[in-house]
Amino acid sequence: MLTPPVTEKRPTERTHHGDVVVDHYEWLRDKDDPTVIAHLEQENAYTKAKTRHLAILQEQVFEEIKRRTKETDLSVPTREGDWWYYSRTVEGLQYGIHCRVPVRGAGDWEPPAIPEDGSPLPGEQVLLDDNVEAKGHEFFSLGSFDLTADGSTLLYAVDVEGDERYTIRLRALDGSGRVLDDEIPGTAAGAVFEPSGRYLFYATVDDAWRPDTIWRHEIGTPASSDVRVFHEPDERFWLGVGLTRSRKYLVLEAGSHVTSETWLLDADDPAGEFRVVWPRRDGVEYDVEHVVAGGRDRLLIVHNEGDAVNFELVSVAADDPQGARRMLLPHDPRMRIEAAHAFRDFVALEYRRDGLPRVAIAKVPPQGLPADATPDDTLHELAFDEELCSVGVSGNPAWEQPSLRIGYGSFVTPSTVIDVDVASGTRTARKQQAVLGDYHPERYAQKREWATAPDGTKVPISLVYRHDLVTLGEPAPTLLYGYGSYEHAIDPGFGIPRLSLLDRGMVFAVAHVRGGGEMGRLWYEHGKKLHKKHTFTDFIAAAEHLVDNDITTPDHLVAQGGSAGGLLMGAVANLAPRLFAGIVAEVPFVDPLTSILDPSLPLTVIEWDEWGNPLDDPEVYAYMRSYSPYENVHPVTYPRILAITSLNDTRVLYVEPAKWVARLREVGADPLLKVEMAAGHGGVSGRYAAWRERAFANAWIIDAAGAHPSGE
Repeated sequence: MLTPPVTEKRPTERTHHGDVVVDHYEWLRDKDDPTVIAHLEQENAYTKAKTRHLAILQEQVFEEIKRRTKETDLSVPTREGDWWYYSRTVEGLQYGIHCRVPVRGAGDWEPPAIPEDGSPLPGEQVLLDDNVEAKGHEFFSLGSFDLTADGSTLLYAVDVEGDERYTIRLRALDGSGRVLDDEIPGTAAGAVFEPSGRYLFYATVDDAWRPDTIWRHEIGTPASSDVRVFHEPDERFWLGVGLTRSRKYLVLEAGSHVTSETWLLDADDPAGEFRVVWPRRDGVEYDVEHVVAGGRDRLLIVHNEGDAVNFELVSVAADDPQGARRMLLPHDPRMRIEAAHAFRDFVALEYRRDGLPRVAIAKVPPQGLPADATPDDTLHELAFDEELCSVGVSGNPAWEQPSLRIGYGSFVTPSTVIDVDVASGTRTARKQQAVLGDYHPERYAQKREWATAPDGTKVPISLVYRHDLVTLGEPAPTLLYGYGSYEHAIDPGFGIPRLSLLDRGMVFAVAHVRGGGEMGRLWYEHGKKLHKKHTFTDFIAAAEHLVDNDITTPDHLVAQGGSAGGLLMGAVANLAPRLFAGIVAEVPFVDPLTSILDPSLPLTVIEWDEWGNPLDDPEVYAYMRSYSPYENVHPVTYPRILAITSLNDTRVLYVEPAKWVARLREVGADPLLKVEMAAGHGGVSGRYAAWRERAFANAWIIDAAGAHPSGE
C-alpha cells in the first residue's frame, strides 16, 4: 500500500489581534532548504505512484490534443509601419517563431494569405526564434517584444526561471542578427521603444515583485547610466509604460486594484517630464486614449468617478485634461464599459451587457466637416448569432488602419480572427483556429442556466456538452469551473483540450460567481473583501443546481479552479465536501491569511484592496480567518483532491498548497500534490510540455468524475 509523505511538524506561532495560531508547516516556505526540496520531490513521487493507473489515459489525452492541433501554423499578419508581423509554429518545436514580411505599398491593408500548410510567407524575415533562445533552459518566457518605429531594431526580454524577472536584449534587424551590447537584467515585462528609437523605457520591481520604478535607457549606453523617470512609493500601486496608438504620447500608468493615475509625455520629447492627466483619488479608476477630433488633440477617458459604478466615457482637451469634460457615453447600470480604443478615423468600445462581452464602433468626424453636416458618430454594436459568445478587440497597433480586428469565439466555435471594414461594415474572417480530425461543431450544444444563491441572487452557469452523448436531465459526469476574483470574467471560449472531456460524455460548466466581472462592477464588489464568501456560496449554489436538475450527481461532479480560483476550491472543499467527487486546485491561494498578513511577501500590500488589510483591521482578520482553506480544514470526508503548483511561482507561493496538503492529511484525507520544479505561475513553458500537464489534469478529472476512459 502506498504511503503518503510524512510532513514534519515544526510549530511556528502567529499572533494578531489577540488570536494565537500555531502553524506546524510554515517551515516549508524556505525553498533554499534542501529538506524542503526533498519533501517536495517526495510529494511528486507519491503523486506519480498514485496516478500510475492513469498513465495510458494521460497519454491518450495528450495524443488527442496533439492530433487535433495544427502544429505547423501561422497567426494572421498584423501591419505596423512598413511590415506585416506574425508568429508561426513548427511541428516538433515547443515555442513560436516571430517573423515579418514587407508591405506591398502604403495602401496595403490586406494581410498576406496564410498558406494552408503553415509554411513561411514569401520574403519572410525571422526576427526571433524562441526555440533558439530557450535552448539549454528548462523554462522560457518572453516578457517584452517591441520594435523601433522604422523597424530596424528589436527589443525582447526573456525569463528562464519562471519568476517573471526578465532580461532585456536588443537585436539589429539589418540581416546580421547582431545582438547589441545593451542588456538590462531584472526587469518587469512590457518594455517599449519611444518613436525615435533613441530610447527605450522599462520597469523594474521591488523586493515584493511590484513594478515600482520606470527607467529610460539610451541605446548604446550602459544600463548603469539609465535614468530613473518615476518611482512609486505607495506599495499598493503597480507601474507600467507604453505609447498611445497614435504614437503622439508616451503613457505612464500607476494602478492599484481600485485606483489609477496616468501621466503623459509628448513622444517627440522623450527626455522631458511626464504630466499627470487626473491626479489620483482613492477609488477612482480611469484609462486614457488619444484621439484627434476636429483637428485637435483630445483624450478619451473611461472612468468610474462619482456615481459611474459601471464607468462612463468622456472627452477632454489633451492640453487641459483637468478642464471641461464632454460627455460621450453616460453611465448605464445595465452596461459595464471596459475600454475605448482610438484610431485616426474611428473609435471601438468594449463593454459588457447581460453577462457577455460586446464591441461597438463609432466613426470619428473628419476634420473640415461643414457646419451644417451631421457627423456619423453613432455607436454600432457588432451583432452575432450565437446566444453565448465572446468578442474583443485584438491586435490593432496601426493608428491609420481602416479596419478593426476582433477576436470571436464561443464554447463550440473555435477562436476566429475577423477584420471589420469600418467604412462599409463588411466583415472578413481571416482565420479560424484549426481543429484537425473529426470535430463537428453541430454535435455540441451550449446553454445558460441560473442558480439561486442563499441570498436570492441569480448566478449564471454556462454549459457545453455533446448533445448526442448527453441529455440534460439525465445525470452525466461534469466538470464545474470557477474563479470569482479581481473582476475577471470567464467568458465563452473554445479549447481543444476540453474536447477530450466532452467526447467522453462529460458536461463542462462554468459558474460565473460574484467576485468576477461577468455581470458588471457590482458583481465584483459583492464578491470581495468582507463579501468574499459570496464567491464560495455562489459556486456551491451552482453545483447544487446541477445536482438538483439532474445534470449530474455528487459522485460524478468535479470542481476546478486556479490561483484565486484555487482559493475557491479550497473553500468549497471545506464547506461542501460531499457535493464533489474530486477537486482540482491549480496554483491555489489556499493560505491567504498568512500571505496577506506579511507585507514582505510578493504582492501582499497590493492585494489589500482585493481582500482587505487583516494586519490593521481585526474585522478583516476574523473574516479571512473564517474562510481560509488551510485554517479551516476539519475532520470530514473530503473528496479526492489534486493540487498543482510551481516552485518558482511569485504570485502564489508553492508553500500554500504544500501546507494545505499536509493539513488535509492530518484529518484523514489523501490529497495529491504535483510541484513543477522549473516553472512559474503559468505552469510549465513550451506547448508540448503544457499539453502534457493539461493531459495529466484532464485524465485525473475523467477518472474522478467516473467518465468513460476512452473517447469515441
